[in-house]
Amino acid sequence: MVTPLDRPLRRAVLVDGEPYVVTIDKDGVRIVPKGRRKGHEVAWRDILNGDVTLQAQLVESLARSASGPDAAAATPKPARRRRQSSA
Repeated sequence: MVTPLDRPLRRAVLVDGEPYVVTIDKDGVRIVPKGRRKGHEVAWRDILNGDVTLQAQLVESLARSASGPDAAAATPKPARRRRQSSA
């Protein structure tokens, strides 16, 4: 028999020597650096649809392209906002 996940399950883990808290609940999985509030959250549906794999591949691809020799030239500059005159 499988135990239903009726309340959040929290566990402490070490990733590369850094402490994190993993929370598993009915909505998905969340990993947060210990002592912080913001972290990464993944819904169960995203895991089942393969969206997590796609996102990881996109991040890896962007990291590789940004580390190339023309990384500075390929990085877009933020658009400048024009001031509106109050005349």
